[in-house]
Amino acid sequence: MRKSYALFFIALSLVACRQQPQQSKPVSSSTVSANKFADQTLQKLYTLQDERKTTDLLPYLSHAKPQYRQEAALAFASVQDTLAIPQLLGMLSDTTEAVRLAAAYALGQIGHKKAQASMVRLIQQEQRPAVQAELLEALGKVSEKAGVTYLASYNAPNPAAQAGQAWGLYRAGQRQQHTTQGVVKAVSFLSAETPYEARLAAAHFLACTPKLDLTAYRKELVTSATSDKAPEVRMAVAQALGKVKADDKATILSGIAQSDPDYRVRLSAIRSMAGLEFDEIKEAILAGLKDKNINTAVATAEFLQANYADTDAKVLQQALPQVQDGRVRAGLIWVILRKSEQKDKLSSQYKQQYQQTQNPYDKAHLLKALSADFNNYNFIAEQTFAAPQPVIATYGMEALAAMRQQPDFPKALEQDFAAIFRKGIASGDVAVVGLAAGVIRDPKLNFKEVYKDYTFLKQAQKQLVLPRDMETNIELQKTIDYLSGNKETVTPQNPFTHPINWALVQTIPTDQRVLIRTEKGDIQLQLFVEDAPGSVANFVELTKQKFFDGLYFHRVVPNFVAQGGDKRGDGWGSSEYSIRSEFAPLHYREGFVGMASAGKDTESNQWFITHSPTPHLDGRYSIFAKVVEGMNVVHQLKVGDKIVSVELK
Repeated sequence: MRKSYALFFIALSLVACRQQPQQSKPVSSSTVSANKFADQTLQKLYTLQDERKTTDLLPYLSHAKPQYRQEAALAFASVQDTLAIPQLLGMLSDTTEAVRLAAAYALGQIGHKKAQASMVRLIQQEQRPAVQAELLEALGKVSEKAGVTYLASYNAPNPAAQAGQAWGLYRAGQRQQHTTQGVVKAVSFLSAETPYEARLAAAHFLACTPKLDLTAYRKELVTSATSDKAPEVRMAVAQALGKVKADDKATILSGIAQSDPDYRVRLSAIRSMAGLEFDEIKEAILAGLKDKNINTAVATAEFLQANYADTDAKVLQQALPQVQDGRVRAGLIWVILRKSEQKDKLSSQYKQQYQQTQNPYDKAHLLKALSADFNNYNFIAEQTFAAPQPVIATYGMEALAAMRQQPDFPKALEQDFAAIFRKGIASGDVAVVGLAAGVIRDPKLNFKEVYKDYTFLKQAQKQLVLPRDMETNIELQKTIDYLSGNKETVTPQNPFTHPINWALVQTIPTDQRVLIRTEKGDIQLQLFVEDAPGSVANFVELTKQKFFDGLYFHRVVPNFVAQGGDKRGDGWGSSEYSIRSEFAPLHYREGFVGMASAGKDTESNQWFITHSPTPHLDGRYSIFAKVVEGMNVVHQLKVGDKIVSVELK
């Protein structure tokens, strides 16, 4: 997830010239602590993890004290250095269960195939259910053919191991490693008698593994999508139904979309309707646009944009006056305008509406809606480069990029758009620069022939401030490498510049609560200081500075995340520093809070709250808190909702 999605780079030498890494200073053990970090050795271990010092961490893997062996193993889940693999494999035979658990998790995080054979052998020897489960899931993260075959044929001796097996299949599927036997096993796990954790994992495996044809399992999927008692399972299986070919598919999905009590299941059913005739799903679509939950309405509008070819624009035109939300309206307007034979007339009407709109997010959505007509490109470009608020400029450049990538883009406009993107690179706005760089390296657009001299990209790169502008830096470097023909791109890493504030960490209790007041209501978090001390300390420090007060939820992806913490309000804003990623054995479920990033060790001030289980984020984005009150508020948030204040309880 970027920080826009969220953040990234120049040459590391330039960064080093600006600021040298500081050294983390452990706090004296005599200090009264509200958490485990009164232990100075634990402070040192986490400092070495934060500083990515493999050599100094390795000896702790064989420490006499089990807690330190455990914590050292967990440190390598974040450091992810393959040098630790031999010792971590040896720790899978440790006499302490917690150490074996930590070693299994770390090996999965490192994700190297050379751990596969030993892990299979040790799974067969392990007797503790929790360790069996961790090993099986970790195997899915490292497995090749042999490991995937083992996962598919494994006979779980207990519910924990069964869940680990299912998650192992999912992790392998995310790496496009799966077998027919594995699919059959996952389908069997959808049975009502299967414990929740295994059903959830199996549902996500079937929904998210690419290129599966699930037609043969129509009956089992329909039963699960309509009768499973857990909405988290139903929503994933409803998504998996998109991979089924059946004459009654429209009827099944329409029924789910209009009747399931959980909005997340309803919108998953709508998203699975791709490829179906509009007339068959029209009633469900209209119901989705009027759904009581804003996320379903947004997802429906996005579905219509992605599948506009068969859409009846007249039906949407009739529905438009009943739609109040700016983002949903903009989605419908895009489809109506795209399919209209009176584009000039409608464009003029919507441009006037844009000029009269005051809310910057509504203006931004309308600007993207206008991109449905290629003749609006000059207007969109003018508004992009003259925008008073960053979010309008960002959405404008996104609109121009989307126009250029349309398959029916007019050849006569190619030079005009090339000039626009070059101007975007020279604009100095980090979002506009990053977005323009992204579209320039689209291989289908053949910009190599247009920009044979790409020094303007290097000049733009020199203007960036690191690590603040790391995301834009990465986008520029990727584009420079593409235009130059360099296929050996190595993504630069942020230098260590922001050590953990141990004095602050010592004051944060393990049950520390945070109150987020929003326009929609209050949300209360519990911070995980013992799992992510650096992330928590950073969040607490920003909270004490009132950094988040008055900002907006700038990104809301239906049934995924609500994201905030960006002063620009468009997802491209970062701080003058970055912190390190911290990967503890935690899992993204409904209401978990993570740090947004543009890659490992690029986090700063943006964070997100999940709407539902999002296992593909596990071990990739630092989890530092969870919602303990106000989840109903999170499910109602939309782009542009204000964060009134954030305060420690």
